[in-house]
Amino acid sequence: MDELISERLQSFMDRWVSPLPELLQEIEAFTLANHPEAHMLSGAQQGQFLSMISQMIRPRRVLEIGTFTGYSALCLASGLTEFGKLVTIEYRESDAQQARSYFDRSAYRDQIQLLQGDAHVLLPTLTESWDLVFIDADKTGYADYFNILLPSVRRNGFILADNLFFHGQVLEEPVKGKNAKALLSFAEAVKSCPDVEQVPIPLRDGLMLIRKL
Repeated sequence: MDELISERLQSFMDRWVSPLPELLQEIEAFTLANHPEAHMLSGAQQGQFLSMISQMIRPRRVLEIGTFTGYSALCLASGLTEFGKLVTIEYRESDAQQARSYFDRSAYRDQIQLLQGDAHVLLPTLTESWDLVFIDADKTGYADYFNILLPSVRRNGFILADNLFFHGQVLEEPVKGKNAKALLSFAEAVKSCPDVEQVPIPLRDGLMLIRKL
């Protein structure tokens, strides 16, 4: 499917977004040069958005599902309170190790806990109450993650889910791919839940911003 954002508009947005810290620029450069799935990186625009959301909320507890190489976790950590904590879960051991090496060099090294393993298994073991959650993992798991996590999100807490558009595949008629179908099912589950309100955000590959009532 054609790109949802034209190159001309993307160029304009790139021109005006604030630069991120040097460590994040290093992560981006390394990932783009070395990772076979580098397109999964959040990038400067989404990174700044995540950072600003976190700084507005000033969360005490943040959860991320899908660490990748650590870029988005460091953006989300930027708004943590003094004694705040971010827990991030990564399925792939190699990505977890790479992310950990960056966390150890960051200002948030003592505030980030990285768990390596299957989020479906790990999530039920967590006992925190979350102020902010970022879901950016296996798309077929989004609806399950939402249902598992919602009870532990505090009132007026937020969930952000990435890749809502899934490269535009959710707009196809009919929708064919399993990931696109899963994201539509997730969106339906959110829409039908009486305990939240939500808004899709057309940033990068699409975000769903969800507030618990």
